[in-house]
Amino acid sequence: MRSSEDTPLLLDVMCGKLARLLRMCGYDAAYALDRGVEDDERLREIARREGRVLLTRDEELARRTTGSVRLRTRHVDDQLRELADAGFELALPAEPRRCASCNGPLERADPPHPEHVPDDVEAVWRCTDCGQRYWKGSHWDDVETRLAGL
Repeated sequence: MRSSEDTPLLLDVMCGKLARLLRMCGYDAAYALDRGVEDDERLREIARREGRVLLTRDEELARRTTGSVRLRTRHVDDQLRELADAGFELALPAEPRRCASCNGPLERADPPHPEHVPDDVEAVWRCTDCGQRYWKGSHWDDVETRLAGL
């Protein structure tokens, strides 16, 4: 089983939505376009240099990249199923660990919280890189249900 704690990932340009969900699952999921990288050779170099598993829909790229995982489907839920079948742990952690937007680490944010955070929220996390705030709300619940359905 591959867990979020020991499996850093690199997702190619065709996997942006998947990157956000994997980050919510706690994976260190670097996304090619966040780094301005589209070239296959640069992707292969980054994966090798940073010890990341490359996730790609590109058959040729997957064939040439040791340890990569080729995703055969387009829809993100189907891609999640493929990853689950390939032995990736897909569940939300007790506390969010990664920013879904930029992949930065999250830390608990002390009150006061911004106005847009609902009053009944018990805990808020802040990305140490981009400052985005997160809490367990309806979106968290929706993703948890989505993952449970795999």
